[in-house]
Amino acid sequence: MCRHLAFLGPEETLGALLVAPEHSLFRQAWAPRRQRHGTVNADGFGVGWYATGDPVPARYRRAVPLWGDQSFADLARVVRTSALLAAVRDATVAGADGEAAAAPFAAGPWLFSHNGAVAGWPGSLAPLATTLPAQEVLSLEARCDSALVWALVLHRLRGGDDEGQALADTVVEVAEAAPGSRLNLLLTNGETIVATAWGDTLWYLSGPGPRTVVASEPYDDDPHWREVPDRTLLTASRTEVLLTPLKDMNDDMAPAQPKEPRT
Repeated sequence: MCRHLAFLGPEETLGALLVAPEHSLFRQAWAPRRQRHGTVNADGFGVGWYATGDPVPARYRRAVPLWGDQSFADLARVVRTSALLAAVRDATVAGADGEAAAAPFAAGPWLFSHNGAVAGWPGSLAPLATTLPAQEVLSLEARCDSALVWALVLHRLRGGDDEGQALADTVVEVAEAAPGSRLNLLLTNGETIVATAWGDTLWYLSGPGPRTVVASEPYDDDPHWREVPDRTLLTASRTEVLLTPLKDMNDDMAPAQPKEPRT
């Protein structure tokens, strides 16, 4: 379980996105408003961001609560970015690898986070682990459900699937292997955001201008926040958000539903 957020838009400081809002991710670490499972996200945090001209994101992750890291305040005050993904963590299994288990996970241009839990972990996903090359299993960054879900997504991305198909197919595969799992996945390459709503809350905010935020819950009371229906794939750029029911993903990628027009 966790709370996470991804942003695309004009350059802003990390603090403006993660600390300053009234109900920011910083506050959600101890006082989330809409979290359905767990009450506090104190088992680590992470933020990944993109610098101008560099497609490979930087990351800062710690195993301590976000509010307990004195260095993060300085970092958030001065680092600016036009794309990021950040998360605060409530561990599914106590003591699962600390910092290595904190999202975002990363490979190449991608940042990834999982809000939820795999039912019956680890036994339920043992059959899926055998579908991955041994080297990929042995290279898992952490021994937690989110790390294996990320390995399944990454295997598809490296095999040529686009981001939306990779997330959708992984969610369906994991849900079939482990019924009752909560699989809100969040992925960005710095130019697009792809996310799934499957068992927990997901919201998005568009504008003003070329700006999109996708988050577990709203970080303020702006009336333009929109909730994503459960079992939905969200695909976003800086200027548009498309929603596709996941139950229709196997029907030759059913037409996406456009977001409401901006006002």
